Amino acid sequence: MKILTVIGARPQFIKAAPLSRLFKSEGIEEYLLHTGQHYDHNMSKIFFDDLKIPPPNLNLSIGSASQSKQTGLMLIEIEKVVEGYQPDWVVVYGDTNSTLAGALVASKLNIKIAHVESGLRSFDKRMPEEINRVLTDNMSDLLCCPSKTSVDQLEQEGIIDGVKLTGDIMHDAFLFDLNLASKLNIQFKDEQKFALLTLHRPSNTDDIEILSKRLNQISELDFKVIWPVHPRNKQLLSEIFEIPNNIQTIEPLGRLEMLKAIEASDLLITDSGGLQKEAYWALKPCFTLRPNTEWTETVSSGWNALVDLSPKSLKDNISDWKKPTSHLNHYGDGYAANNILSEIINF
Repeated sequence: MKILTVIGARPQFIKAAPLSRLFKSEGIEEYLLHTGQHYDHNMSKIFFDDLKIPPPNLNLSIGSASQSKQTGLMLIEIEKVVEGYQPDWVVVYGDTNSTLAGALVASKLNIKIAHVESGLRSFDKRMPEEINRVLTDNMSDLLCCPSKTSVDQLEQEGIIDGVKLTGDIMHDAFLFDLNLASKLNIQFKDEQKFALLTLHRPSNTDDIEILSKRLNQISELDFKVIWPVHPRNKQLLSEIFEIPNNIQTIEPLGRLEMLKAIEASDLLITDSGGLQKEAYWALKPCFTLRPNTEWTETVSSGWNALVDLSPKSLKDNISDWKKPTSHLNHYGDGYAANNILSEIINF
C-alpha cells in the first residue's frame, strides 16, 4: 500500500506525525508532500528531530498568494506528484488550502481520500477554512471524525458512508509531545499569575481597528500576559500600537517549549483552534478571541469561552469563569492514529 500525505503548514506536520510513525512501523510506504503553503522559520531540522517527525519528501514551495491563486498552483503541482507516485490513498488533514487541493486532485484522478478531522463546522462561511473543510468532506471516501459531535454533523448534512469516529489525532500528538517536553529543562513558572497569548488569525490581525480592540481588551487584565511573537511582527506592531504594559512579548516558541508554557500558565487567551483543545487536555481555562469555534465541546463543557469585541468581554469572561466539576473525554483516548490506520487497511 502506498500513501500520499499532503500537508502545508507546521500544525499539519504535528497532526500527521502519529500516523506517519505508524505507517513506518507497519511497513506502509508513505510519501510526505509539503505544499509550502506557509513559511515557518521554526520548520527547521531541529523541529523534525525533536518531535521524531519525518521531513517531507518534497516541498513544492508554493508560498503565499491569494486564496484562489494559491489553491490553483497547488492543484497543478500536486497532480504531477500524484500521477508520478500513483498512491492508493491520499491523506489530508484539517482545513487548509493544501487540504482542499490534495482532495480535489485525488478526486479527479479517482484515488481514495482519507480526511482526518472531518465533520468540523464553525458555520461561518467567511472563513476560508470552513469552505475547505465542507468541500473536502464531500469528496472524501474515509471521513475520520474527532468527536461524536462531528459524526452527528455529517449525518445532518447527509454524509454517512465512510464516516468513522476515530478520535482526535491531535490528542495523540499532544500526549506524545508532552512526554518529550517533560524532558526539557525549561521553566516558565514564577510567583506571578500569567496568561499565555497567541493571536494570529486574519480576522483579528488584518483589520487595525479590530486588532486595537483586542489589545485594549488584554490591557484591561490585572495580570501578566506572555505573548510569543516574531520580532518582525513585534516591530510592525510597535510602529502602529503601544503594546499594553501587562503584555510581555517573547521570541516564538518551538512546539515542545509551547507545551511547557501551556503547562506553566494559569490560562490561555488565543484565536487558535489547536490551542483550544490543548488547553482543554492540560486542564487550563481558555478564552477564545473569536465569535465561533469548531471545537464546540470545549465551550459546552465550560473549559472554553468565546470572547466578542466588546471592551469588557475578555475581562468579564475571565472573572466569571468557574472551574467545571467534570472533564469529559470528548476527543478519544489518544489512539486515533491506530483507529485511522485500521480503517484505511480495512476499507
